[in-house]
Amino acid sequence: MKILIIEDDRLISLMLTKMVQKMGHEVLAVHAQGEMAVTSVDEMPVDLILMDIMLEGNMDGIETMQAIQTKHNSIPVIYITGNSDESTKSRASATNYIAYLIKPVTYNQLQQIISAL
Repeated sequence: MKILIIEDDRLISLMLTKMVQKMGHEVLAVHAQGEMAVTSVDEMPVDLILMDIMLEGNMDGIETMQAIQTKHNSIPVIYITGNSDESTKSRASATNYIAYLIKPVTYNQLQQIISAL
């Protein structure tokens, strides 16, 4: 599976990259800004997106996913975030996410969700 990671915390993005690679999947790219993620999805085939909600730049993760879905509606997203409030989760639900995980995320949590795809 080809996975795109959008996360502005370098330590967390490194941890997610290691987890994904350990599962035998390919990390296509890691971006800290939503704008870069939108461009990446236009340039390469992506099977899954791991998305933080608070990002660098002008777009948050939900806005980024909405922009991606205007052209690529079938790409599933797993939100990995520190935002557990209901209003954020409600906004995210408009993107039909497959999971909404609260940081810190464990290898087993992520593996269980990804292996079910």
